Amino acid sequence: MPAALAVAFLLVPLAGVLAGAPWTGLPERLTRPAVLEALRLSLAVSGWALLLSLVLGVPLAWLLARVRFPGRSLVRVLVMLPMVLPPTVAGVALLQGYGRQGLLGGRLEAWTGLSLPFSTAGAVVAAAFVSLPFLVISLEGALSGLHPRYEETAASLGAPPLRVFATVTVPMVAPGLLAGAALCWARALGEFGATITFAGNLPGTTQTLPLQVYLLLQDDPEGATAVSLLLLAIATAVLIALRGRWLTGRRPAVSAPAGADHSAPPPGAADGGTRAPADGGAEAGTDGGTRSAPDPGPDPDPNPNPSPPAAPDGGLPLTAEVTGSTRVSLGVPAGTTVAVVGPNGAGKTTLLRALLGLTPRARAEQLFLGDRDVSALPPHRRGVAWVPQDGALFPHLSALANTAYGARAQGVSRAVARREAQRWLDRLAVGGLAHRRPGELSGGQAQRVALARALAARPRLLLLDEPLAALDQTTRAAVRHTLRTHLAGFPGVCLIVTHDPVEAVSLAGRVLVLEEGRAVQYAAPAEVSRHPRSPWVARMLGRNAWPGTTAAADGAGAAAVLHLDGGGRLVAADPLPPAGSRALAVVGPEAVSLHTRRPSGSPRNVWRGTVREIGAQGGRLRVLIDAEPDVVAEITPQAAADLALGEGSPVWVGVKATEVTFVTL
Repeated sequence: MPAALAVAFLLVPLAGVLAGAPWTGLPERLTRPAVLEALRLSLAVSGWALLLSLVLGVPLAWLLARVRFPGRSLVRVLVMLPMVLPPTVAGVALLQGYGRQGLLGGRLEAWTGLSLPFSTAGAVVAAAFVSLPFLVISLEGALSGLHPRYEETAASLGAPPLRVFATVTVPMVAPGLLAGAALCWARALGEFGATITFAGNLPGTTQTLPLQVYLLLQDDPEGATAVSLLLLAIATAVLIALRGRWLTGRRPAVSAPAGADHSAPPPGAADGGTRAPADGGAEAGTDGGTRSAPDPGPDPDPNPNPSPPAAPDGGLPLTAEVTGSTRVSLGVPAGTTVAVVGPNGAGKTTLLRALLGLTPRARAEQLFLGDRDVSALPPHRRGVAWVPQDGALFPHLSALANTAYGARAQGVSRAVARREAQRWLDRLAVGGLAHRRPGELSGGQAQRVALARALAARPRLLLLDEPLAALDQTTRAAVRHTLRTHLAGFPGVCLIVTHDPVEAVSLAGRVLVLEEGRAVQYAAPAEVSRHPRSPWVARMLGRNAWPGTTAAADGAGAAAVLHLDGGGRLVAADPLPPAGSRALAVVGPEAVSLHTRRPSGSPRNVWRGTVREIGAQGGRLRVLIDAEPDVVAEITPQAAADLALGEGSPVWVGVKATEVTFVTL
C-alpha cells in the first residue's frame, strides 16, 4: 500500500499535465515561432553543455575511480554539490565565480573578450554546472566496476595508455558512459533556476524551453501546459531509451574465476546473433545477449602434433632482481619455462606483476631481457605479455580481434595482424571460432584464445598466471598438452604460476618455490620432487613433510633423531646435519604402514592415530590420519577392507627409518 501511494504521489502531477493539455490546439501552440526558437536554443545549449561535460567529466570520473590521492573524498563532495544546491543558489554561485565582478569572470573577459553572464555561452556554463555531476557519478561507478586487469593485459600486449583507454576502457564502460551522458543532457535540457539567475531570460539568446514555460504561465497557462508536455515527452523518451539497465551502467553478469586474486570477471558479451550455438558456444538470448552453455570439453584437435612456431626475435635469457614485498633474484636461460609455486599469499602473482611494472608492492630493480634492461620502461614497452587467470579476453571484441590486438597496438596493419592472428588461432585449434566473442566460448576455448593473443604479440617474456585453474580435468589435460607443445617452441622465457604438481612437472624445466615473498628453492622438477625444501611443496607433491630440529643419535643403528615441531620425533637411518640444525623429514605415503595393533619388528617410527578421512587416488586409497605428527598413507582397497578402516577408526602408524629422507632447511 505505501508503494502504491508513492506511485500515485508521483503520477498525479504528471497525469494532471496530460489532462490539462490543450490537445485540440496543441500543434499550433508548439509551432509558434517563440516556442520553436526556445526549442532550438534548448537543444543547442544542452548539446554544448553535454560536450563540455564530456571533455571535463570523463577525465574527472577516471581520476576519482582509478587514482588514490589526498582529498579525493572532498573532490567527490565538490562534484555532487551542484546536485543538492537550490538552482538559484547555483546561479548566484556562478555569478560570483564567472560574473564580471566575480573571481574569474573579469579576468576571463579581459583575456578572451568573452562575457558569460546574460549570453548563450553563459546558459551553456549554467547547464553544464548542474548536469556535469550526473555524468561523473555514472561513469565513475562504471569505471570502479571495471577491473584494471583488462587494461593491464592490453598494456602487456604493447598498447600505450591512450590506446588502452580508447579501445578497451571506453567500450567496456559504454553503458555507464551512455547513461551518464543521457542523464547529463536531459538535466541540461530542463535547467531553469541557474540559467535565469546567471544568464537571464533573453529571447533568442538565453530563453530556453523551461524559461518559456515560466513566461507562458503568466499570460497563457494552456500554452505553458503544452510546452511542459513537450518537455515531459522528451524526458520520457530519454528514460525509455535508457531501458533501465543503462541507468546504472550495468554490464552483463559473469562468474568469478576460481582462485583469482582479483576477481573482476570478463563480461560475456554477445554479437546478438540468433544462430544455434556450436559445441562449447553460447545460446543466443531473446535480448540479444548470451547465456553460457555447459563446457562440453575441448574441441577435437585437427592437428594434435603441430610444429611449434618460432618467435621472430630469437631467444632472450631473463635476469631479474625483484625487491619489495616479494624479493627474488632470477637468472633463466632462453627457451626455459619456470613454474612458480607456493602457498596462497606467497607472492607469486606479485612477482609477475612486478616484472610487468604493474604493482607498487614490488618492483624489478633490474629486468634484463637479453642484454637490454627494460626495468625503467612502462609496461607497454617491455615486451612482456601476460595471461591472467581468466584470460581477460576483451568482451567487446571477437576472438580474432582479441588475438590481433597486440600486433595492431604495435603498429602492424589490420590485414597483416588479422592474418597472423588467424594462424595462431589455427595452431591452437580454435581457428573455427575466430568470429565468436568471449561470451560464446567455453572455458577451454577461451584459454586457448588468450594464449594465442599473448603469443601473437611476439613477447620476449611470457607470464601465465594459473592459466588452467578454471578448467575441468578433461579440458585441462587437453589444454595442457597444447600449451606444452607451444611452450616447447617458444624461444623466450616463460613463467607460469600453478598449484598443480602435474603442470609444474610437465610444463616447466625449472621450478621456483616461493614462501612469504622469498625464494626457498629453485631447481629442476626432478630435484624438487626428490628433495623438496618446503613442507608446502612436499605436500603438494603428495608426500608427508615434517619440519623439525636435529638431535644426536639415541641408540644403536640410528644416525640421528629429528624432534618435530608439532610434537613427537622421527628416527632416520641416513645421516642428519649436526645436532641443532633445522631439517625437513620427507616420507612418501606409500612407505607408511597401517596396523590395528602396535607393530613389532623393523619399524623404528611407530605412533598411534585416528583415521580422519579416506579418499580414492587412482587404484589406491589415501588415508588421512590425525596423529603426532599427522600422516597421509596410501594403501590398497583390499588392505583397507582387511583392516576394517573407516573414519574415526584407531590405527597404529609405522614408518621404517630407511624410508625417511631429510632435507636441510
